[in-house]
Amino acid sequence: MKNILLTIVLALFSASMFAQSDSAFIRKVYDEALENGESYENLRYLCKNIGNRITGSAEAEMAVYWGKQLLESYGFDKVFLQEINVPHWERGTKEAAWLVDEQGKFLKINILALGGSVGTSGLLEKNLLIVKTLGDLKKLDKADVLGKIVYLGEAFDAKNIRTFDSYGQCGAQRWEGPSVAANMGASGLVIRSLGSEIDDYPHTGSFGREDGVQPIPCAAISTADSDKLEDWAKRSKLKIRMEMDCRWYDDAISYNVIGEMTGKKSDEIISWGGHLDSWDVGEGAHDDGAGIAHSIEALRILKVLGYRPNHTLRCVLFMNEENGNFGGKGYAEQAFKDGEKHIAALESDRGGFLPLGFDIEGNENQISLVQDNSKVLQKHFQLYTFKAGYSGVDIHPLKEYYPDMVQLGLAINSQLYFNYHHTEADVFEAVNQRELELGCAAMAAMVYLLDQHLN
Repeated sequence: MKNILLTIVLALFSASMFAQSDSAFIRKVYDEALENGESYENLRYLCKNIGNRITGSAEAEMAVYWGKQLLESYGFDKVFLQEINVPHWERGTKEAAWLVDEQGKFLKINILALGGSVGTSGLLEKNLLIVKTLGDLKKLDKADVLGKIVYLGEAFDAKNIRTFDSYGQCGAQRWEGPSVAANMGASGLVIRSLGSEIDDYPHTGSFGREDGVQPIPCAAISTADSDKLEDWAKRSKLKIRMEMDCRWYDDAISYNVIGEMTGKKSDEIISWGGHLDSWDVGEGAHDDGAGIAHSIEALRILKVLGYRPNHTLRCVLFMNEENGNFGGKGYAEQAFKDGEKHIAALESDRGGFLPLGFDIEGNENQISLVQDNSKVLQKHFQLYTFKAGYSGVDIHPLKEYYPDMVQLGLAINSQLYFNYHHTEADVFEAVNQRELELGCAAMAAMVYLLDQHLN
């Protein structure tokens, strides 16, 4: 009986010492991020000296050049490029659109082509078919849709506390809508922007393309103009005139940018990152320049603090999350081909807002392990949410090859994210320095905890 009690006491003492050690080191992580942090300046440089970074563009290639130079300047053990093929789509000249009522009165509206749309081959004028949801569209006869431009107007559900839930609910109108409308004979599709606020910024974004379906021009209009459109439609039948010059080009060569610190168990890898590409509007600050800044800074902090990792720690600046995820897919495929052993991955792709914790994608034991070892973050560093959830688009392909690994996604205060997501408003000035730096510290702290406590 005495031996059992002694074992319990020693175990509790050991756990207490681990917790104290973790707390002390993580305190240093936060001090470095908040007093000497370089993430805000790195984000400023990426946004202002390079700009938005759609794959296939000169800006995307300059971002690769910048990322590699920056990682090399920090003196990590390895810095290298990983070649991938990426799609090349260009918006062309600025889109233009007008609503026209039965009396000939017209209203100019704010419009953006959805990423990957075809152009209109000049000014396209068609009758506008007003439909509330994608489900409503699917119930119509093809004869009602033929030759018209369809408007889908499902708005964000304001009742959801977590805005990503609202995005998921109405996102099908962007992802599925173009193929459904094209299959029913529509001449084009216009959707209400997937945004949480009523403003004049239309939101772009990618959509699914069904094989064998003739593509049609697809665009989003601002939430403010959506409200005006629906108000006009109560009094008159409407036409829409729109012009878009977007087009596809041959695939291009690009790269994931990778930096790492070699661990004592060099064959076991913990990866994390964000995506280096962005849409071709705004500056890609929250989506996902902030994730890039978080990821680079996390590795820099650990190196500056003289941390010697147990596992190899790898920061990945993924290319092409926005319209294909070929960076994430290519990274996972290459890791498997090279016989690498990936035990954990993290992602930051929800903006540079105040961090709240991490969503955990794994089995019950992995979720419990993360939750148990995150108590220090809850107690001292105001990170409170550690629950089962989705990790991230870039790292998720690793699950196909390493189904037993644990993955985490940085959870942030999402209330303002969809004010900026995929819009001209997503610029450097929209990011708060302290919130960005707290996100960097959270990423570095979680990497440290995983490295310390994963077997």
